[in-house]
Amino acid sequence: MPRNLDLTAVRSFVAVADTGGVTKASAVLNLTQSAVSMQLKRLEESLDQQLLDRTGRGVGLTTAGEQLLSYGRKILALNDEVMNRMTDVAYEGTLVLGVPSDIVYPAIPPVLRFFHVEHPRMKVQLLSSYTLRLKEMFARGECDLILTTEDHCDPGGETLTEKPLLWYGAKDGVAWQRRPLPLASQPKCQFRKGMIASLDRAGVPWEMSIDSDSSRTVEATVVADLAVTAQLAGAVPQLFQVSHGGALPDLGTRKINFYVASQGRSEVLEDLVGLVRRSFMAPQLAATG
Repeated sequence: MPRNLDLTAVRSFVAVADTGGVTKASAVLNLTQSAVSMQLKRLEESLDQQLLDRTGRGVGLTTAGEQLLSYGRKILALNDEVMNRMTDVAYEGTLVLGVPSDIVYPAIPPVLRFFHVEHPRMKVQLLSSYTLRLKEMFARGECDLILTTEDHCDPGGETLTEKPLLWYGAKDGVAWQRRPLPLASQPKCQFRKGMIASLDRAGVPWEMSIDSDSSRTVEATVVADLAVTAQLAGAVPQLFQVSHGGALPDLGTRKINFYVASQGRSEVLEDLVGLVRRSFMAPQLAATG
């Protein structure tokens, strides 16, 4: 007699594979970690296969897990297509989400992926810009939801988390040792004034080597070891934290806030808000992946 896969367990497995760990998957799925772990265990028992490699710090896939992931995505896509076409509860429209470029990864791609699963007829227009511009657009009603990186939180906003602002440079780079210290920054970057003020207070001479509106230009310059810059911890994978041993001043912390439009709030917007909130606020994301 044919056996049936538990689609709930398959969805949890795919979520773990996509997000890189049980903790992140449980946050996105709005389930407890123990519930996700139990579903994974039942799935492995039903297939009599080990799907996850738990020997390292993170969670990897076994050969069987890689094979199931391919099948699982197809199965879930077909399931979701059937449900969306056979039920009359789908929303249609567009939501505008504004996010500073330096915090798009790693949180936002899983948010977009899972939101699309829940609301396939809804389009999320992702705008990536600096905090000041996003707040101006939000004030004009051009965004439904924005994330910001600030040292405070305005009325009506919510602080999701707070992260240290650190010096970043090239891998094994030496640019941080040069004086004047070569800096790379966007003119309206939210971290620029604080970076310069900290250097001035510490008496460290500096020069703005790269002053570009393009975040990619800033990143490329830093990766080339031509300058250093300030970024939130873990925000830009291509850059490496500078081990300066106190030669550069401490930059403090910055808040990651979000603001949601008060007009026209809907259930579908609340779903997007919930995904964003869980993606940033789920405990121990960095530790457990």
